[in-house]
Amino acid sequence: MSLTQGLTSPRTPLRRFLDRELSAGVRRLRASYWAQLPTTPLIWPGPGVAYEAGTVGTAIDQRLRFAFTQVAGVDAATIMGVDDLGATALAVGQHPAWEAMEMVGRQLLERLRTTVTELTLDDRSRALARAEEEEEDLARLLLAAAWYALNFRNPLAFPLTPLCKAAFADPAGFTLAALLALPHRDLVKDVVAQVQAAETGGLGRLRATTEPQLCQPGPTFDGSAYIAADADLIADGLLIDFKSTRRTERFALPMILQLLGYTLMDFTDRYLIDRVGVYLTRAKALIFWPIEDYLALLGARRRDLSELREAFQQLLTYAGCRADDDPLPEELPGVERLLADLAAVIGPGCCRVCAQPLVEPMLGRARVYCSSFCRGRAPSLRFHGWLA
Repeated sequence: MSLTQGLTSPRTPLRRFLDRELSAGVRRLRASYWAQLPTTPLIWPGPGVAYEAGTVGTAIDQRLRFAFTQVAGVDAATIMGVDDLGATALAVGQHPAWEAMEMVGRQLLERLRTTVTELTLDDRSRALARAEEEEEDLARLLLAAAWYALNFRNPLAFPLTPLCKAAFADPAGFTLAALLALPHRDLVKDVVAQVQAAETGGLGRLRATTEPQLCQPGPTFDGSAYIAADADLIADGLLIDFKSTRRTERFALPMILQLLGYTLMDFTDRYLIDRVGVYLTRAKALIFWPIEDYLALLGARRRDLSELREAFQQLLTYAGCRADDDPLPEELPGVERLLADLAAVIGPGCCRVCAQPLVEPMLGRARVYCSSFCRGRAPSLRFHGWLA
């Protein structure tokens, strides 16, 4: 599975650990998010985008990463998607289309590498967006690459792509030129519009103040050895997840926990992450928080990031059950013991909800909660079994 899937189910050790640790829930963080949302109109996709919105999202992610640094070259998922075609052919049956797709895929990779290098997309002395014709050509390359990447990420959905359908319809006529003609013009226009918008938004300002060597595209983490996880970009300590959604008002729980999960998986603090956030490509809005504020808004019982990472590492390295899987009945007792061992210690003189030290009143009885907010959260936490 993966970090994203493990956060979706409330039964995984991963999700149970985080639900219990974050005593404030997500209400305060969502309020902070909504306060930072711009009121300007969104970039709306044309009718030709339809069910290919995910393809556009993958393409725009890659394009924006290249704007910060080209050090990693072509996305690893695209390369593996091409490499896996031979194995897919063996699994489902030989057909000339598989060989044609692999040959054209390798041509696509070479063309994409050459184009990105020639355009020097991470050059801060030049604008983020290139000339419209260059951006349209690059968008077609990235949209095609996104279809190949789907063969790695979700091979069951790959046969539904225009790429796969065209190759099976005419293997002999499936060439690189034919592939690049497949993306609907609305797909191309949508990618180009989001790139051009990024120039004048918060992402463009961030790019202008960072250097390529301080940016890491598609970073994986120490914890990625235990559950699959790779973020979109880290730029000078700011971990960013790109979102091309039209529903910008939604800041879903898995998305919130995903940003924290990436940070906690950096066990050795390799990336020096000090801020986390999202870039909404259709709203050209960069919304982020210092990691201390993010933890505080969520009410992390272990405010110290290093202590949280240590507990998270124990969770991920536990051999009795994968942290991102729903435990089997025979695994459940071991998971319960692990979660009990990892529970925050709430000592005397600390708030029973958030575990922070209490300021005792000069007169009257001893306090149990540090604020009216924590007092109000206590019944809900107790109902879910997250508070003794």
